Amino acid sequence: MTELNERDALRADVYRLLGRLLRAAPDASLLEWLAGLDVEQDGSLLAQRWASLVAAAGETSAERLERAHFRHLIGVVQGDITPYASWYRNGELMDAALVALRRDLKALGFQRAGHSQDPEDHLAALCEVMAMLIEARSPDEARFFMRHLAPWASQCLADLGRVETSFHASLGRLGQAFIEEEGRRLEAESQEDAVRIVEP
Repeated sequence: MTELNERDALRADVYRLLGRLLRAAPDASLLEWLAGLDVEQDGSLLAQRWASLVAAAGETSAERLERAHFRHLIGVVQGDITPYASWYRNGELMDAALVALRRDLKALGFQRAGHSQDPEDHLAALCEVMAMLIEARSPDEARFFMRHLAPWASQCLADLGRVETSFHASLGRLGQAFIEEEGRRLEAESQEDAVRIVEP
C-alpha cells in the first residue's frame, strides 16, 4: 500500500490532535510543541485559527489548562460544553445518536478501547475514528463523517470557541473551521456507494 498523500496525512494528524486535546488537557511537552509551531499565513481562515491556537499555547501552562479542561469539558456534573453526539442531536446523553453510532462502528470493525470510560459518541473518539478511516483509505470515510460528525460537531466546537479560556476557545474555533472545511469537501464523496450506514 502506498503512503498517504500529504493532504490526507495532514488531515489525519489534525483529527488526532483535536481528539487528543478534546479528551484531555495538553501536557507540558505537547503545549511546548504547539507553542513552537510555525504557521504559514496564506490568508485562509484555517491559518488564522492555527495562529491563534499557537499564540494561546505560548501564553499559558499545562497546570492552568488541566483545571480549564475539567471546567469546560468535564465538570463535577457537567462541563460548560457536553461534547457528545447524543447531547447535541437528541438533547440527552446515551440516546439515539449513540445507538446508531455503535451499529456503524461495529459494521466498520471498530470497538471501544477497554480503558476508555467515555461513550463512543464523544467528539474526541469520533475524531480518532476519522483519523483511522483516513489512514486506512476507507471508502466509508466520507459517509461516516456526514452521518456522525457533520450534523453537530461544528456547533459543539463553536460553543467551545466561546469559553473564557483563550486556549480552549482557540481550539474550538480551529476545530470548527476544520470540520466545516471537511464537510464541504466530503459531502460529494458521501453520495458514493459504501458500507450501509445506519441513520441515527
